[in-house]
Amino acid sequence: MSPAAPEPAPLPAAPAAVQVSVVMPCLNERATIGACVTRALEALAALGLPGEIIVADNGSTDGSVEIARGLGARVVHQPVRGYGAAYMKGIAAAQGEYIVMGDSDNTYDFMDLPRLIAPLQAGGDLAMGSRFLGKILPGAMPWANRYIGNPVLTGMLNVLFQTRISDAHSGLRAFTRAAYARMQLRTTGMEFASEMVIKASLARLKITEVPITYYPRGGTSKLSPLGDGWRHVRFMLLFSPAYLFLLPGLAAMLLGLLVTVVLVRGPFYLGSLYVGIHYMIVGSLLAVLGQQMVSFGLSARVFATSEHLVGRDRLVEAFQRYYNLERGLIIGGLLGGLGLALLVYILAQYLAGDVRFSELIHLHEAIAASTLMIMGVQLAAASFFLSLLELHLQTRADPLE
Repeated sequence: MSPAAPEPAPLPAAPAAVQVSVVMPCLNERATIGACVTRALEALAALGLPGEIIVADNGSTDGSVEIARGLGARVVHQPVRGYGAAYMKGIAAAQGEYIVMGDSDNTYDFMDLPRLIAPLQAGGDLAMGSRFLGKILPGAMPWANRYIGNPVLTGMLNVLFQTRISDAHSGLRAFTRAAYARMQLRTTGMEFASEMVIKASLARLKITEVPITYYPRGGTSKLSPLGDGWRHVRFMLLFSPAYLFLLPGLAAMLLGLLVTVVLVRGPFYLGSLYVGIHYMIVGSLLAVLGQQMVSFGLSARVFATSEHLVGRDRLVEAFQRYYNLERGLIIGGLLGGLGLALLVYILAQYLAGDVRFSELIHLHEAIAASTLMIMGVQLAAASFFLSLLELHLQTRADPLE
């Protein structure tokens, strides 16, 4: 996981003298930082609004900082390594009402700044430069990133979070101070780009895309296609427990219970297919694992809501409206009790002497009994854990704390 970075402090009120802040992360960008700062200054002059350039240094050792400072940029230092960490440090120091973020590797033309600010002046919250709606110059983006990586990751984000973004990983964006405060960004790595789109979508912010041109990079790339791609995927999955846990878990649990119930009285033929004990073992496994995934998914959603990682969650609200610890314990007790009753039935058959010991086992009934008892205990434990999460939420909201 990314190294923990301090929570971004609330941004101070913007001084009247500064309306636009351009923030650039920098890690050994000596070859390009000068051109980026210069172009950003020209863009601010063309825009006609007072502004500033902030370079968030992430540990440069090649003289990048001195070049940026010499051209008039304000430099802040972020010792915690990471794309997101650098941006959070730079944005925390920003004084403008409008904040523009752009890489310092000369892949973006900061003269596009006025076109990014215009949607915000018209009432928008987040303006994103889109390379795919605009133009990608030869050599600017590797073939795999252009036709596989970016489209797949952007498509996945659009499906999971119902967005309609063409380029979720563009490094040139602009947003208002109020929008940044509502997004409450936390990640320190490359997934910062995905987090911004996800949080903006969850907060119902107005997102606008602006076509831009993407240029070949100057200097050495810091990207790790597989590693950074996985960070984006991991973050999106963790932010969508319904797709990662709830829906697969619910499907597995219901299918497993169906198979277990159907086979509790013994094997049978489905046409020429013999459906026996092995199917029941698989059904039991699916039921138990599925229930565990559902419990974890609900816990993840309750936690995410309580920590304000996501916005209002209707599923959590409905669950909390009908669920409480006592109901969970009652249902768990009924499941466990039914399983125990089946085991007692098997024992009674043996004690009655109706079958020889070698024929006692009653495997189908025993598997069903074990499955019900395990699910009952898991449900009771999950009920206690969910109650602890709700207690944690109430404690955080306690005005006497």
